[in-house]
Amino acid sequence: MPITLSMIKHNIDDHIGQRISVTSQIGRRKTATREGILRETFPAVFVVELDKDSSLNRVSYSYTDVLTNNIKIEFDASQVD
Repeated sequence: MPITLSMIKHNIDDHIGQRISVTSQIGRRKTATREGILRETFPAVFVVELDKDSSLNRVSYSYTDVLTNNIKIEFDASQVD
């Protein structure tokens, strides 16, 4: 069974309030990793509140980015129930 956007959203919904690390492709061989707390999910995007040392406060990503492997997300394993 293929992975759908709703499956991705439901998986991310289960981790609201947990620490998350998001690695995104910013160039051919360059990546950027941002860490923070998963704060909210919406029908098309999810919002991460970044750690204080970042110049941005919040950033949003789409579920399509996860589906197409443009971003990789990792949840803090120590916070799993």
